[in-house]
Amino acid sequence: MNPLEQARFNPLYEQMQQALLLQGKRPKTIDAYSRAVRRVADYVDRCPDNLTADELKGYFASLVASHSWSTVKLDRNGIQFFYRHVLNKPWDWVKIVKPPQVRTLPDILTRAETLEVINITHKLRYRVFFLAVYSMGLRLGEGLQLEVGDIDGTRLRVHIRRPKGGYDRYVPLPEVTLDVLRRFWGTHRHPKLLFPNPRGGVAQMHRAIGPMDRGGVQLAIKAAVADCGIRRKITSHSLRHGFATHLLELGVELREIQKILGHARPETTARYAHLTEVTSANAAEQLEKMLHAFSIRWEDAA
Repeated sequence: MNPLEQARFNPLYEQMQQALLLQGKRPKTIDAYSRAVRRVADYVDRCPDNLTADELKGYFASLVASHSWSTVKLDRNGIQFFYRHVLNKPWDWVKIVKPPQVRTLPDILTRAETLEVINITHKLRYRVFFLAVYSMGLRLGEGLQLEVGDIDGTRLRVHIRRPKGGYDRYVPLPEVTLDVLRRFWGTHRHPKLLFPNPRGGVAQMHRAIGPMDRGGVQLAIKAAVADCGIRRKITSHSLRHGFATHLLELGVELREIQKILGHARPETTARYAHLTEVTSANAAEQLEKMLHAFSIRWEDAA
């Protein structure tokens, strides 16, 4: 981008940052939308305030070829935000790009496989982290941000702060997990963080200024899954999926699982009903009980 185009782009980009903040967008959303506008600007090599439909189609065609559809949707939303709230221009994204509607079901570990993966994990900090994430149904970021003050050992619950969606919640804390967390905290005694970054060695963990690295967590679970000989696509988020599925198998109602997971919509939680055969078996059993004493009358029917 030449200096003239850059000079036009900079104030518009700053306006977008301000608009995103004023609309209360989450930090991850701000990063994603901002990246989308920078990326399309790099693609056309000029300020993206007067893009033609053909230019946008060309950009998204190249993006589809090199990135996932989730990235395409984020870029679509980010550029759309830029048009509507900064440029005050309409943008008919349906005619430009419309990601396919797909509903995939995640791969799930059994309860036995989950415990095996946790215990085969090589480093203690990841082993404890995976237990915490699984036993409380946490997202990766929620687990990494856990602080000592979030743990309520008396009431056996944990305060999850500033999660995805912005609504704090409490989740049940199993006694096994509480004991493990206490013992692990004793290895580093950080005044705030439960999972401090180990950079500099264990002896320096109590001085860490941030939590463990997300990338290290994902590499650790991939290694543990491989060591177990499991060929399914498993990530740290799979532990959260497993938590919900296993509770469902044990008879916990979907509404309760929804509250623990922090889902805003029951439909999001309901997909776990498709991940277990127990649900279907229970439904069939309850249906039999509901109708076993019913007898249809034949005599007076037309």
